[in-house]
Amino acid sequence: MMKLALVHAGYEVETAGDGKEGLEKFGDGKTWDAVLLDQRMPGMSGLDAQKEILKRCSAAKLILITAFGTIDLALEAIQAGASDFLRKPFTPETLKNAVKTALERPTKKLAAVPVGLACKEFTRTTINGFSFELDHQTIDDANGDMHCTFLVNSGTGHKSKINVLLHSYVMELVKAYSDSECVPGENQFWQALCEEELANYLWQNAEAPDGAHIDIDDLTLSSKRWIDSVLTVSVAEEHA
Repeated sequence: MMKLALVHAGYEVETAGDGKEGLEKFGDGKTWDAVLLDQRMPGMSGLDAQKEILKRCSAAKLILITAFGTIDLALEAIQAGASDFLRKPFTPETLKNAVKTALERPTKKLAAVPVGLACKEFTRTTINGFSFELDHQTIDDANGDMHCTFLVNSGTGHKSKINVLLHSYVMELVKAYSDSECVPGENQFWQALCEEELANYLWQNAEAPDGAHIDIDDLTLSSKRWIDSVLTVSVAEEHA
């Protein structure tokens, strides 16, 4: 079905039943413009196949696909050289947007960047065909809430602004969770948390939120994992 959708969009497409067959067809990569990899394949994971592909052709454009992914896995894939990370199920339009965006973006390797610090770069990378970056942020003098506005590109050229509201009481919840009165980077930390929530929304829904607004009103399991990864990196850097 993916082949049919991409052929209909004008691409020449070859398929393989697993990682081994895919690597045989990929060869040295000189005849291919992009590779789409399923994470769960017989005998070889998508990440393992990706590493071998990049050994053969460091400039390869890769899109990793899975129904069982997490933001952590997405970050690992992108740090290792993936251009995008698609979560099943997705529409043919999302697939075509992801391929188009991957082909147009310059190749960038982030293998040496820690997961926590890679979050900012991750939000500038495509996820489910979207890319975004911070436009501006403000802090409400009355209650301390942070408002972050992001410019979001759908990959088809459609651009929109998404507002993310981080309540001040959630900031206190983060400090209580981390057992600390301060967080690394202060405002940059809170901004990155807003970026993470937007990335998670696009990851889970593959579309912009209704009303172009996301309200961070509690700590989720996903946000706790992100906080843990950032604080772990910060502690490691302090002791380096």
